[in-house]
Amino acid sequence: MFFTSIAARTDLGLVRQGNEDSALYHPTLIAVADGMGGAVGGEIASRIAIRTLATFAPLIANLRDDLDSQSEILQEALSSIDKEIATEISAHDQLAGMGTTLTALAASDDSVGLLHIGDSRAYRLRGGELTRLSHDHTVIQELLDQGRITEEEVADHPQRSVLTLALMGRGMSELAGGEDSSPAIHIYPAQQDDIYLLSSDGLNAVLSDEEIATIIESKPLDQAANNLIAATRNGGAPDNVTVILAKFAPLEKSNKQLLKESISFLGAAHE
Repeated sequence: MFFTSIAARTDLGLVRQGNEDSALYHPTLIAVADGMGGAVGGEIASRIAIRTLATFAPLIANLRDDLDSQSEILQEALSSIDKEIATEISAHDQLAGMGTTLTALAASDDSVGLLHIGDSRAYRLRGGELTRLSHDHTVIQELLDQGRITEEEVADHPQRSVLTLALMGRGMSELAGGEDSSPAIHIYPAQQDDIYLLSSDGLNAVLSDEEIATIIESKPLDQAANNLIAATRNGGAPDNVTVILAKFAPLEKSNKQLLKESISFLGAAHE
């Protein structure tokens, strides 16, 4: 099966002057990257991540039936992205410290492969239940996992946005010495009509998982994507926000030509 229906949106938000988010979507692959690094560094880092990942898309698609090999290719893509970022930093000293998150899903016949580093998120809506598939690489998430803070304390915590891992051209090194700082590559069983959501952290900075589920449940994907952006803006939108909603289902023979279409890009990667 494939991502047969896709709705993708990106928005500057109400505070940021530029969009440091990048994204791509195709029936076989969807991905979101959220850059950081000040000035243009964040835009460049997220663009490198998405554009480099796109070069692996044909190989990822060809390995749909070989999940072990697909996982290896996803790992290779991560390493390649990190090296490309390192090369860019070496050529431009002013970009030192730039980096990006990356969260991607690759479609196979009866599963999805998750590639995740940072705090962009992947969700699955199945039978009315929203499940988070990714685990944030943040100081806050580690404190939550250790039981040292509660969910109620997250919003006002001074380290709310501190990452423990990102793609920074440093050979996948940790940012803050976290205990659970390793890129995630997982294969999840998938079912027909699952809805998958990828988002940058600008979404969950404003909306809870419960609010997200309410917005996307039982709505056409285009409307749901628009509503997620609108709700984020209504909540103050302190950051860029990018969302991709995708339905997992068989691709009708009449739509097989979609597989031959080029990958679509959003945000900094579109420029």
